[in-house]
Amino acid sequence: MQYNDPQDLSQQQPPDLNAQAGQAYSPQNTQSGQPYGPQHMQPGYPYGRQNTQPGYALPPSAGSGIPTWYQPGAHLPQTGLPQPIVDQTSVARKPVRSRARSIAIFALTCMLALVFGVGLFSGWTFARSGAGTTVVPGSTSPSTTVSTSLDSQTAREAAIAKVSPAVVEIVGQLAQGTALGSGIIVDKNGSIITNHHVVDGVSTLQVVLSDGRSVPAQLVGSDAANDLAVLRIQPYAGMTVATLGDSSKLTIGQEVLAIGNPLGYSGTVTSGVVSALNRSAQESRSVSLTGLIQTSAPINPGNSGGALINLQGEVVGIPTLSAVNSETNTPANGIGFAIPSSQVKTALAQILG
Repeated sequence: MQYNDPQDLSQQQPPDLNAQAGQAYSPQNTQSGQPYGPQHMQPGYPYGRQNTQPGYALPPSAGSGIPTWYQPGAHLPQTGLPQPIVDQTSVARKPVRSRARSIAIFALTCMLALVFGVGLFSGWTFARSGAGTTVVPGSTSPSTTVSTSLDSQTAREAAIAKVSPAVVEIVGQLAQGTALGSGIIVDKNGSIITNHHVVDGVSTLQVVLSDGRSVPAQLVGSDAANDLAVLRIQPYAGMTVATLGDSSKLTIGQEVLAIGNPLGYSGTVTSGVVSALNRSAQESRSVSLTGLIQTSAPINPGNSGGALINLQGEVVGIPTLSAVNSETNTPANGIGFAIPSSQVKTALAQILG
């Protein structure tokens, strides 16, 4: 068989490994005129033994006639060719670099874990203990603000729960229409304090309890000059009695709540503060009220005779009227008045005497 196709690698013969540098194949291995003759050798690329030294790679060259198994990366057949000597120095360096990199990564991970752990521990310690916290004068820490807000809400809820069962709705029948107002159960005999103008001129009275039951009521007596009146119902099991507080201890800015039946919406609660003390207001042509508590808690028709309470659940006043804007002839927003509990106690003593 003749080697006529230099690109047909299946027809090529392996080079003579015993050839000297720069020599072509011997005549017995090369037929005349074939591609492996001296005239076809590429300059600088003899197939001598010195070109198979370790680390020497023959560059691939299209059409050069280099056999596939001499190209870089090709699998060398087991023909007794000299095996390349592995550079032990380069092999030994790789594990060193790998270990150094692993150690560096491990050290960095440990450091990050330590920093993160210290941060968590510090936050946990700060959350559990407020001691040692420095507060700049005039500022309020967030934890103190949240705690104060929650305490205030809890106090409001407790005060409302304490007084609400003692607040009733009063319905009076007039010659023309119906009178609506509120009242407070103040003793175990079923005595109810309310405003005089709520019951003035009524023919019959009904009291709607906090549980929705409606019971008849009788007028015991009135103090028109102070706009106060006392009704009485039959005592019942589980009846709640409100506690009258000391209105003389009220301060401007103190939080108060109004409980009543504005516009017939029973059990309504509004909140505000004590806006001023010892106010005077002209209720009618014949009645001028003095010593009143001014409050920003909304007071609407139907709130009259209800309860103005502090956060301890004590009745400190009875909402009576709200200011009227003379220009629009409508109730002024956030300006209401209540009869102080000190006057209520005096009226009760006189009426029930």
